[in-house]
Amino acid sequence: MKKLSVLFLGLIIVLASSNVFAGEKWAELEAFHKVMSTTYHPAEEGNFEPIKTRIGEMVEAAAKMNTSTVPAEFNKPEILETSKKMEAEARALEEKIKAGAANEEILKDLTALHDTFHKIVGLCNPKEEHKSEQK
Repeated sequence: MKKLSVLFLGLIIVLASSNVFAGEKWAELEAFHKVMSTTYHPAEEGNFEPIKTRIGEMVEAAAKMNTSTVPAEFNKPEILETSKKMEAEARALEEKIKAGAANEEILKDLTALHDTFHKIVGLCNPKEEHKSEQK
């Protein structure tokens, strides 16, 4: 059952992401998504090696979102603020991992970071966000 829900969640992420990226592309958001998807889902299954070894890459991807030119379509205060929050959460998670945090704590913070990422995806594609609210 858990694998089915993970598969379903992955499908939702792919579909939501493809809709967000269908218009103007935000390459840095796509880069962050690649790292998030290859670290979060293994952690959900109890494999923390990907997040522990790739957290620096995740921080770098989040930082680039805040230092690169944001496509006009996504250059909105709430998106920019949420992107800064996502970078701060990634940096805090990196510090915890470096300090030897327990896997449960890593998963808790990684899940919060994942939720922040999805908030950005929703803000970038309000039509998809609105559809999910109607369900």
